[in-house]
Amino acid sequence: MTESSALYPPADLLDARDWIAGLEKGLAIIEAFDAEHPRLTSTEAGVRCGMTRTAARRYLKTLAHLGYVGTDGKLFWLSPRILRLGHAYLESARLPRLVQAYLQRITSGTEEIAYLGVLDGDDTVYVARSGMHRHMLSGYMLGSRVPAQVTAAGMAILSSLSDAQTDAWLDTHALRTFTSFTMSSKLELREHLQLFKRQGWVLSEQQLELNYRGIAVPLLDRQNQVHGAISVTMPINNEDAEHAVKRVLPVMQEAARSLRPLL
Repeated sequence: MTESSALYPPADLLDARDWIAGLEKGLAIIEAFDAEHPRLTSTEAGVRCGMTRTAARRYLKTLAHLGYVGTDGKLFWLSPRILRLGHAYLESARLPRLVQAYLQRITSGTEEIAYLGVLDGDDTVYVARSGMHRHMLSGYMLGSRVPAQVTAAGMAILSSLSDAQTDAWLDTHALRTFTSFTMSSKLELREHLQLFKRQGWVLSEQQLELNYRGIAVPLLDRQNQVHGAISVTMPINNEDAEHAVKRVLPVMQEAARSLRPLL
């Protein structure tokens, strides 16, 4: 099994004697920061991580000493050094490097930005992208996280899991509403995922933003295990869905077929 195929690794593989609780808590502190909480006191960090103020402060001060966190003595915030952790994945993971050239082929054939997305909990995370120079300042940036329920890539991955895995994901994740078109009903989303599974690709329209559509194809290996999904996102404008699918889907399917024996 490659690093990308273990979307739902068993939770009982780690012997309790090998568990380092301090590492878990330190990572929890890092993950406590987000767009809504860019700066935290030690008390606020403790509340978000389920630990005492004193414990949270010790972790924060350690991270500050290592350069991963900045502080003015009261508030704490992530420093640019934290990007080393994300870049370590992008530079070492096999899947983004393997797919990169195929994303560029999709862009060359469609004039659309092409992405590689993987599933991480609630979210689709975009770990590779390509596009012509004029597109490089638009679209999703590397590392962008978007709720999987509203991305074509996320739905392509979810539809390619086993029925039990898909049901488990739906049972444990709350769905959110972003537009009047968002599928926020688990029953409706499950029905669409079954349709996507049968047809082998996804068309998503106005789920996250009005006037935008996404088209995605899952990346499956020879054992039909899903490793991620390649996708394009485009304005709807005056192009109807049928024409958009005919224009970009064959190029994406060819890329997925070429990648299958390599995964």
